[in-house]
Amino acid sequence: MANRRSFSVQAFTPTATADNTAMANSTYMALGAANATQLLDVKELHFGGQAAASAVMMLQWARDLVLGATPTALAAPNGDGPVHTATAALAAVPLSFIAATTGPSRTNTALTARLNFSFNGFGGSFHWEPPDRAPWTILGTTVSVSETTLSGYTGSAAQPIGGHIIYEPA
Repeated sequence: MANRRSFSVQAFTPTATADNTAMANSTYMALGAANATQLLDVKELHFGGQAAASAVMMLQWARDLVLGATPTALAAPNGDGPVHTATAALAAVPLSFIAATTGPSRTNTALTARLNFSFNGFGGSFHWEPPDRAPWTILGTTVSVSETTLSGYTGSAAQPIGGHIIYEPA
């Protein structure tokens, strides 16, 4: 528990993006392993709508087929840091980003895991916590499992949301 981290974004606007299409900056949250052996256990996703009018948000937490190229460092009020105050500095800091020179592309294969979340962008929210024995994992060994994004799926309204991802480097 002492290694848990919180990747949080105050506000971003997921836009409807088809699978296997590079995502535009500030329309996704991406989390990836820092190297080939790093394992991340995702413990919680929590997001809330910040829109001024009612609209359906269709979001996916899905693995990326093409990784984001040259991620841009997060800037305040966004951040990624340890939840526990006594956490030691990591030798390899995981990749958490909302912008890159080339955005990531969500997988287009039917054999890859996805989680679907739909809610009202006007104050609606979603919260997901897996059982401790079955967290969503990210492992830096191969493209299809080394990065995951939360992004808008085809047909989703483009509404601002904010939230956090709690995860733990294993």
